[in-house]
Amino acid sequence: MSDQQRDAIGRAWDAVVATARRTASDGLVVGTSGNVSARVGGTVLVTPSGVPYERLGPEDAVGVDLEGNRVLGELAPTSELPLHLAVYRNSEAAAVVHTHAVHATAVSTLVAEVPPVHYAAAMLGGTVRVAAYARYGTEELAENMLAALRERTGCLLQNHGTVTHGATLEEAYDRTAQLEWLCRLWLAASSVPGRTPNLLSAAQLRDVQEALKGYGQPG
Repeated sequence: MSDQQRDAIGRAWDAVVATARRTASDGLVVGTSGNVSARVGGTVLVTPSGVPYERLGPEDAVGVDLEGNRVLGELAPTSELPLHLAVYRNSEAAAVVHTHAVHATAVSTLVAEVPPVHYAAAMLGGTVRVAAYARYGTEELAENMLAALRERTGCLLQNHGTVTHGATLEEAYDRTAQLEWLCRLWLAASSVPGRTPNLLSAAQLRDVQEALKGYGQPG
């Protein structure tokens, strides 16, 4: 491994750890639930199984190739490794964030799609789907997730949590935060007795997507 590659992996690992800690500090995970990864060339850096994020240091880096073979580190990779690898094998993503965010997980138990109550859904590619339930860490779950992610950058996992991806860890994390907020918004709006939230149409979401291409993120 060249010095340049080693430096790139070191920077990516630092970003993985920082993002994982952010998921905990922002209340999107409890303990070591959830996981974060980043791809550097043919190496996927991923949080290890069962290690508190605050204890992770440079010496704890875990890397695998796209087939799941360990190429870096001594710790066992997250049990959700199949989920991360499925994203990388089937997209141009360079980062994946998986959480057990409370509001998003609650919504995953109620609907097959997140009702489009806000144009934030367009930032994830359209109406967010819920992947059919399968046990954590399985290839079945990874396959169900891929179906839900088709033409999307985020989805819910039924009775489980969230998955988002992006070109950077910052982008993947921002999509996670938007998805959790969107779910929280729908839960709040739909809880008002006697009222039904107004939903955006597919055409309205497409209009937002076109605007995003021209002007970038709103705000």
